[in-house]
Amino acid sequence: MKPHLLILNPLSEASLARIAERYQVTHAASAAAREAAIAEHGASIQAVLTIGTIGLTGEEIARLQNLSFVGTLGVGYEKVDIDAARARGIALSNGAGSNAVCVADHAMALLLAAIRDVRRLDNACRAGIWRDALPMTEGVSGKRLGILGLGAIGEQLARRAAAFDMPVGYHNRSPKAGSPHQYFASVRQLADWCDCLVVAIPGGAATHHLVNAEVFDALGPQGYLVNVARGSVVDTAALGSALRDKRIRAAALDVYESEPLPPTELLDLDNLTITPTWAATRPRRWNSH
Repeated sequence: MKPHLLILNPLSEASLARIAERYQVTHAASAAAREAAIAEHGASIQAVLTIGTIGLTGEEIARLQNLSFVGTLGVGYEKVDIDAARARGIALSNGAGSNAVCVADHAMALLLAAIRDVRRLDNACRAGIWRDALPMTEGVSGKRLGILGLGAIGEQLARRAAAFDMPVGYHNRSPKAGSPHQYFASVRQLADWCDCLVVAIPGGAATHHLVNAEVFDALGPQGYLVNVARGSVVDTAALGSALRDKRIRAAALDVYESEPLPPTELLDLDNLTITPTWAATRPRRWNSH
């Protein structure tokens, strides 16, 4: 008999069909379907697949009597009750590093788009406005890149920055042994040093609104922000104020606090580029055996 797997995150039909070759699958990608699935199948579900922003609560873990494994796609697991799972001896896993390459690619694309003002140029070109009527944009090469979270994604981003001759600094909870990049003891100090700040740290209570008005003021009117981490890390109201008042020059977001709904309080800003939490999205290459 196949193990019973509860999947809480959206997946394509092709992915679900492939997983169903090995598991009895119950797919519950909405709150109502999730509650119904646990109520009906709580005694038989042995494994749960989720993502960090959807998670699995302690109360739900308690109702899954035969649960022995919880896995999260991607790096994040902030909404999984880790303590409740460990107390039951439930095995846990995440996809640390699995999407680092494509997220770093997207972060670099957003940074280039923000600095070169690609969104405005695209709109102007479609409106028939020629270059002579447009303000000059800055160059990318040589700018100082600050990485908030020098993990797998941050390391990949630093490699890409080298091609643009960008000095790299970073902030982690502690210095990373063997790193050739400059360490800063606080986000505020990193923002004060860099021209471009890229956020690549986990979400959760410990990092909630870590990037706030104080950080934007340190980044300054020529500074750029990119967030490919979690929307909760950046204070949306403070970001909107900083962009409107030109206290930072531009921002590019792949994540935001309101997702999957767009950040309505930011949508009127012409110095903002947004994408729909797309950084980790790439075609999956399944093995044929």
